[in-house]
Amino acid sequence: LLPSQKFGSRVRFEDSPPRIVEDPSDLIVSKGEPATLNCKAEGRPNPTVEWYKDGERVETDRDDPRSHRMLLPSGSLFFLRIVHGRRSKPDEGVYTCVARNYLGEAVSRNASLEVAILRDDFRQAPSDVVVAAGEPAVLECVPPRGHPEPTVSWKRNNARVSNKDDRISMRGGKLMISHTRKSDAGMYVCVGTNVVGERDSDPAELVVYERPVLMRRPVNQVVMEEETIDFLCEVHGDPAPTVRWRREQAELPRGRFEIRSDNSLHLTGVREEDEGTYTCMSENSVGKAEASAMLQVHVPPQITIKPRDQISAQGRSVNFRCGTRGNPSPAIFWKKEGSQMLLFPGQHFSQSGRYSVSMSGELSITDVHPEDSGYYICQAISVAGSVLTKALLEVEGGPSHRVPPIIRQGPANQTLALGSVAQLHCHAIGGPSLRIGWEKDGKRIVEDDPRMSLMENGTLQITNVEDTDLGMYTCVVSSATGESSWSGTLTMRESIQLPGPPQKPVVTEVTRSTVTLTWQSNPHEGGAAVTSYIIEAFSQSVGSVWQTVADHVKQEKHMVIGLYPNTVYLFIVRAVNSYGLSDPSPISEPIRTQDGSPTEQVVDHRQVQRELWEVSVYLQKPVVLSPTSAQVSWTVARQSQYVQGYRLLYRSTGSAWLVQDVKAGPELSTVLSDLRTDTEYEVKVLPYFNELQGLDSPLVQLRTPEEVLSAPPQAVSVVQLSNSSSISVSWEPPSSDVQSGTVLEYKVWCLGSDSEMKTESHINRTVDGAVLSILLTGLLPDLQYNVMVAAVTILGVGEHSPPIDLTRLEVSELFVTDSSLSLSEQIKGVVCQPAFIAGLGVASWLALMGFSGWLYCRHRRRKELGHYTTSFAYTPAGILGKIKWFIQGNAFHFKCFNDFLFLPVVGISNYLSQSEKYSSVSTDSPIYSTINTAAAEDLQGLGYYNKYSNTPCTQGSNTPCTQGPDSYASTPVLSNSGLFGLVQDLDQWTIQSGQSVEYAKLQYARTSNGTGSYYTSHVL
Repeated sequence: LLPSQKFGSRVRFEDSPPRIVEDPSDLIVSKGEPATLNCKAEGRPNPTVEWYKDGERVETDRDDPRSHRMLLPSGSLFFLRIVHGRRSKPDEGVYTCVARNYLGEAVSRNASLEVAILRDDFRQAPSDVVVAAGEPAVLECVPPRGHPEPTVSWKRNNARVSNKDDRISMRGGKLMISHTRKSDAGMYVCVGTNVVGERDSDPAELVVYERPVLMRRPVNQVVMEEETIDFLCEVHGDPAPTVRWRREQAELPRGRFEIRSDNSLHLTGVREEDEGTYTCMSENSVGKAEASAMLQVHVPPQITIKPRDQISAQGRSVNFRCGTRGNPSPAIFWKKEGSQMLLFPGQHFSQSGRYSVSMSGELSITDVHPEDSGYYICQAISVAGSVLTKALLEVEGGPSHRVPPIIRQGPANQTLALGSVAQLHCHAIGGPSLRIGWEKDGKRIVEDDPRMSLMENGTLQITNVEDTDLGMYTCVVSSATGESSWSGTLTMRESIQLPGPPQKPVVTEVTRSTVTLTWQSNPHEGGAAVTSYIIEAFSQSVGSVWQTVADHVKQEKHMVIGLYPNTVYLFIVRAVNSYGLSDPSPISEPIRTQDGSPTEQVVDHRQVQRELWEVSVYLQKPVVLSPTSAQVSWTVARQSQYVQGYRLLYRSTGSAWLVQDVKAGPELSTVLSDLRTDTEYEVKVLPYFNELQGLDSPLVQLRTPEEVLSAPPQAVSVVQLSNSSSISVSWEPPSSDVQSGTVLEYKVWCLGSDSEMKTESHINRTVDGAVLSILLTGLLPDLQYNVMVAAVTILGVGEHSPPIDLTRLEVSELFVTDSSLSLSEQIKGVVCQPAFIAGLGVASWLALMGFSGWLYCRHRRRKELGHYTTSFAYTPAGILGKIKWFIQGNAFHFKCFNDFLFLPVVGISNYLSQSEKYSSVSTDSPIYSTINTAAAEDLQGLGYYNKYSNTPCTQGSNTPCTQGPDSYASTPVLSNSGLFGLVQDLDQWTIQSGQSVEYAKLQYARTSNGTGSYYTSHVL
């Protein structure tokens, strides 16, 4: 039909050409999804529709039933699925719909079909962000590549983030929060979206920390001395802030402060010097905060200068000094006892204008009258309290006052070193016109020597003491009423003669680890002979101090060993003699040791650095050895051939790092010495190769303990009981400023020796910490004793007090015999003693009881041990060698094997006669030899007791032995020169244990010594 219509001679009136009534639209379709390109045409007859892509006809199912493109009856092109690949993209392009009939054709507009894409990987994923509350936070995100370009949205904790909050904005993929809150924290996910779908990024965490905020601040406080206070400091923050306290321009009170768990500062026993500003400092990773408070410590007034009683003639002027101290400074005023008149500094009174008080608090009375006599009271007052003192003024008015002057304090015997300053006191009272003069060896001293000066209080001061100043000095005080004098002796201590410094050391030979030095002694040396030398070295790369590298060097040439290769050193030398060290020699020229790495020239430093960075070092917990030393050990997770050693860095909190290098070896530990006591240190370690270093180990904290007592007991005094062999020792506790802990006990040493008689006697006692005195008995005559006291705390024995020298004892006549007296006179002197008479009665009773016991023992022994006999030879040096003895009461007790023989004191005369018989001709050694307890070893026990040391107790060691509960015992030493070796107080042979006393057993072993024999006593 159509061909006839198309080519016929006539066109039907109702036919019309094709017309596109619905053009196809552009499409963006996902791969594999169905799609339709619409196209609708009208015309008569109905037009046929064909599709073209990029100018080429599209094949549909009408052409190939297997095609995925279908031409719908309406003319639309339907895609069962969009086919799209990397190499082939058959469905993507520009499509055109063409409608035809015999009257013509119509072409639609072009429509593009594009395949949508959305990749998986984000071009920039969001990262974790940490901010402080109130700060802005920005999370950045670039979505995956896609077509069309994907849009960005955000989710927090799986919930969409809304931008309705004014603080939140999203631009160009960024999420911005202008003022973060704690509630904004969480896990954020960036979402990229297009027609393909959505892609979620990896989550990123937003952490919102809070800066430290002080909830409770410290407040200013005003307290009294010795009170306890607390400065509060309550801090909130996230993460939890650390809190530290500091004191402006000073340290916190050592040993008296504590930072408690609630971060408050607790101070005990506050003192005036504790005043100042205390600051609480809190800090975390996002900020810090601090607050300060003032501490004022009120100290009650105290009298520092007490006014002295004065006697004055009528019409003269008198001054009363009154010094005070306190915090705040007290006000001073004077009054006369019984009078209502108050005298204030700077005020003058109308009573004839004779009274005035200076601004320093000194009371002056001019033209004194007899009615001015009486007590004058100085009173100091402040908000912290008040205190008063008084002094007596006596105005001479009659004969009762005509007494000679009184010397209250005269010159004392002194032993000083050359070049020191001597002060000879002479404080006197009495008389209207007191005059003080000085004499030396009976000759009046004329003040023409500029080294001698007479001070206002009468003291004679001698500066730069010389040998010519030796002698006896007499203070002569005279007035109109008489004259008084007081003498004292000035002697010289042996001068200290240190050696001169050696000459500059010269380096003669250098190797990798040794340097040979030579030097010459000081040509103008002086002093005692040089016994040895000490060599010290310094290297900037090794440490910041001079280190002793050799001592006890006898020659003037020495090889220093143990040095680091390729290191610059400086050296100095000091001379040593019996008095001490010389000044250092001039510093040597800088010298570098030889290179310790022969292959260093071919080492790849970048490779070395990489390997050092891979070495992992971990510090173990340090072990405190003493208050000033600690042992530090570490482990290495991965070794490297390039590790030359390990560099230990340590510092006290807030100070500069100190360095100590340790060579690589099997021992991964070292000892830090010269640490400060009661100090917290930070320690770390790292490997090194020459100048290259590895990574630091994690920091480890180290705290040294407190030191033992650094001061001895105070006010130690020794009083010899009248005409006795006993002394009383008393003392006061150490100053609270330098006391570490409670005093548990006191140790008392009484060390006696006599170089001429070769005799020693040591008495050592221990008393409870609450006891402040002790009675020591049984001291031997003709010995020089030194008495010392030391306090013991939980940390050990503190410093002993300065030795107090005791002159030779004047003991009772019961024990002292005069060689000029006859034997009968000596016996008479003994018999007349009251103690002898009382002792004789007791001894007689004891002898009777002993005799009875002896008879009883003898009777039993004859029955049971008839075969047993005893015998011993008598010699002057050996008779007592087989006798165990001790003294009790007024009788000598000898235990001979199983029997007691009681020898009354009347036997002394027999002993004296025997002593006279053998004293001039016998060459035997003393009956009882000296027990080897040198005074130096006793003094060694006074040193610091090392509670941290595990050093075993060995003979010959310099380390004090601390085995056993108490190493203090008494060791009397006897000679054949007198009776004193037998008359020892029983206390010297006792061992104190709690409240019980038991006798120490003595064993005597005979030892041959060439010309004679001696017996050594052992405490069992």
